[in-house]
Amino acid sequence: MNNQGLLRRVVMSVVGGAVAAAVLGATVVPADAQERVRWRVPIAFPSALPALGDTAPWVFEQLNIVSGGNIELRISEPGQLVPPFQIMEAVKDRKVQAGFTWIGYDAGKIPALPLISAVPFGMEPWEFTAWWYHAGGKELGQELYEPHNVHPLLCGIISPETAGWFRFEITSLDDVRGLKIRFAGLGGKVMQELGASVTELPGAEIYQALERGAIDAAEFSLPEVDQQLGFDRVAKYNYFPGWHQTFTTMHLLVNKGLWDGLEPQTQALFNMACMAGTMYGLSKAEANQGPVIAGFPDKGVTPVVLPEDILMELERVSTQVLRQEAEKDEMFNKILESQIAFRKNYDLWKQYGYLPRDFPTTLYDRE
Repeated sequence: MNNQGLLRRVVMSVVGGAVAAAVLGATVVPADAQERVRWRVPIAFPSALPALGDTAPWVFEQLNIVSGGNIELRISEPGQLVPPFQIMEAVKDRKVQAGFTWIGYDAGKIPALPLISAVPFGMEPWEFTAWWYHAGGKELGQELYEPHNVHPLLCGIISPETAGWFRFEITSLDDVRGLKIRFAGLGGKVMQELGASVTELPGAEIYQALERGAIDAAEFSLPEVDQQLGFDRVAKYNYFPGWHQTFTTMHLLVNKGLWDGLEPQTQALFNMACMAGTMYGLSKAEANQGPVIAGFPDKGVTPVVLPEDILMELERVSTQVLRQEAEKDEMFNKILESQIAFRKNYDLWKQYGYLPRDFPTTLYDRE
């Protein structure tokens, strides 16, 4: 190679390195120069409670790790900083920067919230995430919260709940009339339509109410969660499927003014951590329920599948309740119609893409 050729290669190398350095300098921010976030975040359920409570600590830990310590969210257990039912209002008024909660508790203030927290005969968890992330659900959720100065991040989702723990058998919906039951959300309105006396107790108070006979039955969450709260010691009939909450979401609610002021890189870290938390919570919930149900016989608990005729009547009343709510609230109707439109096409995929749930496989029959 002659001297001129060598000089050309040296110049191009220097220029290329300078361009690369400029590009990297524009896109990569040193850890010590990144935005620092120091928030104290109230949560709606104890962090030691599986499924409902242990997703937030995992998400906050991941955020701290990937940000190199620049994002530090400190958990405030229920009632320490804000009562669980007042988290949204505290975020709205910036009494706290953010909160981690089941947003169905705020349906009295925002009627459409049940559609993105838990819906009777609604979508299955992965179906809901498809709608949320890829069919306009996230944008509708943000629109719903905008007047309240809150930015919602889907940050967890779990499997269907059980249909409830009962102190005695239910043989028909006639047995529901006059029944004293703890129920939440739209499912509670369905039970009221069927003549039940419905009360919404915090999870920590349900065991004592069942034990004293103040209530005859209760729904709360997954078998794993309900077992930890002791329901299996005082109510021996656990009904399935969880028709009233086919999915249960958890959201990180951030004060909107504060969220809008965050740097794009920080927002991206929150978005990615919450999306990971959604998968973390669902996969853990799916993994842990079978062993709990397998242990029912040793505890004298009977798992009962609701007959199809009862499910059909529950679905009929649920549809009636959903339509009534849609007539009363514009955003409820807008979100419901979006979900209905999505499910029409999704049902085609579910019909053709998946094996029937009762498909007889011989793989697990081998010894």
